[in-house]
Amino acid sequence: MAVNTSTYSAPPFNRFQHRRSTIAFISRPSSRLICYTGARIVSVHSQKPGSERSAIVSEAAAPSKSSSSSTASAIDFLTLCHSLKTTKRKGWINHGIKGPESIADHMYRMALMALIAGDLPAVNRERCIKIAIVHDIAEAIVGDITPSDGVPKEEKSRREQAALTEMCKILGGGMRAEEIQELWEEYENNASLEANLVKDFDKVEMILQALEYEMEHGKELDEFFLSTAGKFQTEIGKSWAAEINSRRNARLAEKPN
Repeated sequence: MAVNTSTYSAPPFNRFQHRRSTIAFISRPSSRLICYTGARIVSVHSQKPGSERSAIVSEAAAPSKSSSSSTASAIDFLTLCHSLKTTKRKGWINHGIKGPESIADHMYRMALMALIAGDLPAVNRERCIKIAIVHDIAEAIVGDITPSDGVPKEEKSRREQAALTEMCKILGGGMRAEEIQELWEEYENNASLEANLVKDFDKVEMILQALEYEMEHGKELDEFFLSTAGKFQTEIGKSWAAEINSRRNARLAEKPN
């Protein structure tokens, strides 16, 4: 799902005094649930033209220098991120996987990969973990856009950047919001050794999940292995991918014809 730029506007948070947050939603069929804060109505649409709905959020706490407002902004942000836990990864849905992983599931195991990976010269492990946690965070608003959706890479990036900017405003700005923005852009631009490694973890996690779904559901998910072949940038990524492919090949060889 993408933000409708014709109606999209940044929330005027600083106009509001701190009050108890009351959140309500109006949704239409085929629309994903989205939570915004601020006394306003925001229209969003799915990737199917004409599918539209409004999220009404009223009496929200505005970020300020006070501790109570900062706390309210944090909870508003975390509430928005709830959709990362509930939104299922579309690639698996398209292949008929029942009960597939969520976006948050995917990011969590990537963070574990960064945690357990062997030490690499000049690579900041903590930064890798942080990048893994935020690299798909904009999907809390835009959803999981896959190649099958036919959205150009530049447009996908634009939608996600707009969504991330909105999320950082909901968080209230400041150092933490700036850090999230910086980490996301670093990953998006493949701009560091840490980003290179996490890009590899993104692909490794996907093919490992594909192998697991093949074993659980008796399917062959060749597409995911073919789409990542030869695209790993780091030695760890190449090594882990080779191990997963080796296990898959051994399993396929054992299957009766």
